[in-house]
Amino acid sequence: MTTIIEVKDLKYKYDEADDHYTLNGVSFHVKQGEWLSIIGHNGSGKSTTVRLIDGLLEAESGEIIIDGDKLTVDNVWEKRRQIGMVFQNPDNQFVGATVEDDVAFGLENQGIPLEEMRERVKQALDLVGMSEFKSREPARLSGGQKQRVAIAGVVALRPNIIILDEATSMLDPEGRLDLIRTVKDIKDRYNMTVLSITHDLDEVALSDRVIVMKEGQVESISRPEELFLRNDLLDLDLDQPFTANLAEQLRQVGFDLPDRYFTEEELEEALWALLSNK
Repeated sequence: MTTIIEVKDLKYKYDEADDHYTLNGVSFHVKQGEWLSIIGHNGSGKSTTVRLIDGLLEAESGEIIIDGDKLTVDNVWEKRRQIGMVFQNPDNQFVGATVEDDVAFGLENQGIPLEEMRERVKQALDLVGMSEFKSREPARLSGGQKQRVAIAGVVALRPNIIILDEATSMLDPEGRLDLIRTVKDIKDRYNMTVLSITHDLDEVALSDRVIVMKEGQVESISRPEELFLRNDLLDLDLDQPFTANLAEQLRQVGFDLPDRYFTEEELEEALWALLSNK
């Protein structure tokens, strides 16, 4: 896989008069089609990092290379067209009177022809399962439905990269998992690259690699299964996933399950194995 994002020695601080750097020498890369999760405590620099990549902030020093080109003030708008960003609160992204209008908004700004725009809107709403709500006012949707519409608006623009900035944090566990699976299906279908800032272990489990950030620096980069072996997992500000809660409840009622993290598929297989031996 080719590298689509390369971050080199980024430094950034919000207050020039302050000696404290929000980011201090951050470096990593992301491959085309990869899902990279970024985790860490509040204030560790996660959101600042993705805002620099999206050109919403400008680094004091260091480089950001997107699809082979260094991000500069001259090409920032062109590069931002390659990136779709979904924020924590979808209400801040809605501009249309209806779901359909909202998804079409970005396409209109790009001057997409009407027939192509209609097709893209239809396809995007189909992908996120929101076609039947196309005439609904966004404000009347549930939290999960709003996030689906926000993702549809991004997908309709067909970016190479999707950034999820704690996009599932306001949803219940079932809604989170449902939305994450939708994003994964879209990513796999279009070979999109996903950067996900999250506190949710279920979301981390679906990613290819995980960056742990601490005090403005990259503390580690690993695969999810390597991260889950760490004995300081609870100290990384991660929410307990559905499968971990379920496995613990099963242990309490007598199921002899190993004390480790399970994906849904692994937990299902472990339960079948236990039941088959009874």
